[in-house]
Amino acid sequence: MAFSSSSRAKLSGTSHISKAPDKISKTSRPNLIEFTPSPTIYQKGGITSDNTVASSPLKHFTHTTRHPSFFEHDIQVEHSRKLKDLKHIFSLVGGNSFEGLVMIDAVQRLGIEYLFKDEIEEILQRQYIISSTCGGHLHDLQEVALRFRLLRQEGYYVPADMFNNFMIKEGRFSQFNVSEDIGRLMEVYEASQLSIAGEEGLDEAGQFSAKMLNECMTHLDHNQALAIGNTLRHPYHKSLPRFMAKDVFFGNFQGERRWMLHVLKEIAKKDFNMVHALHHKEIVQVTKWWKDLGLAKKLPFARDQPFKWYIWSMACLTDPSLSEQRVELTKPISLIYIIDDIFDVYGTLDELILFTETITRWDLAAMGQLPEYMKICFKALDDITNEISYKVYKKHGYNPVQSLRNAWTSLCKAFLVEAKWFASGHMPESEEYLKNGIESSGVHVALVHIFFLLGHGITEETVELIDSNPAIISSTATILRLWDDLGSAKDENQDGKDGSYIHYYMKEHRYSAAEEAQKSAINKISDAWKRLNKECLCPNPFSASFTRASLNLARMVPLMYSYDDNQRLPSLEHFIKSLLSESVPTEGVY
Repeated sequence: MAFSSSSRAKLSGTSHISKAPDKISKTSRPNLIEFTPSPTIYQKGGITSDNTVASSPLKHFTHTTRHPSFFEHDIQVEHSRKLKDLKHIFSLVGGNSFEGLVMIDAVQRLGIEYLFKDEIEEILQRQYIISSTCGGHLHDLQEVALRFRLLRQEGYYVPADMFNNFMIKEGRFSQFNVSEDIGRLMEVYEASQLSIAGEEGLDEAGQFSAKMLNECMTHLDHNQALAIGNTLRHPYHKSLPRFMAKDVFFGNFQGERRWMLHVLKEIAKKDFNMVHALHHKEIVQVTKWWKDLGLAKKLPFARDQPFKWYIWSMACLTDPSLSEQRVELTKPISLIYIIDDIFDVYGTLDELILFTETITRWDLAAMGQLPEYMKICFKALDDITNEISYKVYKKHGYNPVQSLRNAWTSLCKAFLVEAKWFASGHMPESEEYLKNGIESSGVHVALVHIFFLLGHGITEETVELIDSNPAIISSTATILRLWDDLGSAKDENQDGKDGSYIHYYMKEHRYSAAEEAQKSAINKISDAWKRLNKECLCPNPFSASFTRASLNLARMVPLMYSYDDNQRLPSLEHFIKSLLSESVPTEGVY
């Protein structure tokens, strides 16, 4: 996210600045509908960095929605029967250690795990007992790695020392043959993505696995090499399953298991298309809300990208049942972008100080001193905050208005710090910049809204914790801020004038090259992922839904900030086109 931009246009106190309007392989996608972007600017930032998926989506979607086929009675009945059969299969394979793990991995990678919550939990509880009682006596590395990953993904703490039986030194495995153990290497690499601080052995095992997989790719056929390449680029734990579901190929489902894979895929196709239609409906709702709000006309200097803002909501809240929450979340995300543009490209420093003071007091009566465009923005912010607070209170019995206001206040204060740096020419040290950049990323505002919109586990203690920008939020914000800075470092238009961790690190360490600064940022991203992994383990004061949303936000970051040489985001464009512009053919499914 950097929902908000850390790159501040040069601000003066008087002048305005105008803005240009596991054994799993993945196969390549089919040809996609052309996705035509609108003109954009490439401004470094938090969630607010612009990219080529910001254009209005409606013209691309309406002709692909196939509502009648979704709800034909006979198809629905057969779909329900297949789903029931699959749940029965889960109960049968649950007693088989490896079979149960393979099934869980499959439904998760296909993005349909929400259909099997009870079955998955029952199997994982048994697997946790196996891990706790037999962890040191299991001799199949692939099974051990898969169990470790699946358990940690669901919040179970299992020690990483279970891998010690398979290692000799420096993460290397004993009795290892690359040509015969590709599946094991891939599972170990996947498992290493869930490491926490102090698990150097697991980190070394992951590095060794990645090295061996890279070396063996040149000796494999195209499909095997493609599977390995996708695993190394998009490990499951750090990817969004629904963005990858169409590419899944399962090496574990061979021989007698293939019929189960067929059933899984057909259910996934049906589910994908129903969720596809649901997302279209939500986009129409968001677009209508944004048009009715009228900010695009009232604040012409600000961005007009409701589709892009919705993508963040769609990525964070993946459960189809959270449709209302996705639409509501898009509203504060849009305001993060709008306020960011006020601080970045339009407001004078004096105006920004007044605006921040007004937000801090949250006093409508004090709006009189603000310029008209800031009055419009603050009124919209107040209305949206009150509307969401009322909906949360009505549904969950708690009024979060003060927490939401506090989050907006912290964001604006962080924006103002950066505006003052640029106005005065102050060069903060890299750590000072990063500390403030975590606040100005907009992640805290987004996740606070998610917490209350979900409404799970709202207590005095959890509210106090969520207000304090806890580690589960700050680690996600760190990932976003540094990924953003790494991507923006490639922007030739910046010329070192915009703030970034890379820029300030090089100024602070006068003899360091860009590569050293980038390495420092990458290491900090790795450390932030370890903190996030730890925060997601039980006991955890937050709900599984909130934990998943925090992870999903972090998972979305590389897609939002992996720029190519033309300052485009090809990976994001590719996945969004597949996820929102295409349905999956269902003729003959059943």
